[in-house]
Amino acid sequence: MTTSFSFLPIVDLSPLSHPSPSLEDQSRLSKELYNVFATIGFAYLTNAPLTYSHSDVFTLAKDFFTIPEDEKMRVAKQTFVKGNRNTYRGYFPLQPGKQDNLKEGFEVGPATHSVQTKGKESRRSKLDLNEENVWPRAETFGDGRQRLEKLHDELQSLSSTLLSLLATALGKQADYFASYLDESLSTLRLLHYPPQEPARSADGEVKLCCTPHTDSGILTLLHQDQTGGLEVLNAEEQWVPAPYVPGSIVVNIGDLMAQVSGGRFVATMHRVRTNSGGAQGADGMGRFSVPFFFEPGEQCMVRSVDGGEGILYGQHIRRKMGTWVEYKDLVEERPMDESAVERGPVVEAY
Repeated sequence: MTTSFSFLPIVDLSPLSHPSPSLEDQSRLSKELYNVFATIGFAYLTNAPLTYSHSDVFTLAKDFFTIPEDEKMRVAKQTFVKGNRNTYRGYFPLQPGKQDNLKEGFEVGPATHSVQTKGKESRRSKLDLNEENVWPRAETFGDGRQRLEKLHDELQSLSSTLLSLLATALGKQADYFASYLDESLSTLRLLHYPPQEPARSADGEVKLCCTPHTDSGILTLLHQDQTGGLEVLNAEEQWVPAPYVPGSIVVNIGDLMAQVSGGRFVATMHRVRTNSGGAQGADGMGRFSVPFFFEPGEQCMVRSVDGGEGILYGQHIRRKMGTWVEYKDLVEERPMDESAVERGPVVEAY
């Protein structure tokens, strides 16, 4: 259960940059992460072992969102462009007329997937969780593909390390979550929230660019820019600001990891508000964020560390996606040769 807090704690990961972190350092980090996730569910990570700087990550995001609109629509999901084949990976555009959740994004999965390991639901569904990535052409995006693939790999590696620490914190062997890494479906998402003013509506309500929610999966790693707006709900039902901390990554637990931990960890409600004065962003382009969602493979059996009945991750995520308007029709089974059909408008999908 989320506790009372007025700020997010900072966890220093500098020992992980050493080729062989000491057992003492690993034990300390394990306990520190356990305490954070058992009480708040959110923290800042500093000195993470990544080759990408904060500036590198957001340069990459801006490089994508500044390519021509028609090029972005070439890689848009089928929901938005009927003739496109990709349904799970790719671009989603701004939805005109929306006030909350106004954003555009680009989603990237692992660089490769083995067709042989796809679950029967992916083989029979319009929505293939193991779908290959789609990319803008090099003449418009340069080496963006290579940079994004490398960033995905590094964040996947960091997630693996964090899961090892959490395994020992939960009284298991460090490799307890190793099966979660097989054919992982982890998603790297570039997000752009266009400038919005004012921060409050005419009736005084706070304007949101991302409505309150908990993440549905295992672990989220977030790069956020200096625009700010992220807020986390504490036990008193107060929204606590989680402003940008230079060089940090925000980490939080998802609903599934809370279940896997046997209820020891908490998945905490959070939102993003439109900030007055900062909503334009430093360069007038609005807010950017780059979340990475660690996800197990489609065929990974996920269950509580205390034992009991498990569920295949693919089944879990499809049940979640069946409640999202963007994917509702796509998660229904169909014959393999059924052609795409035109989709309706999307609401509250991201």
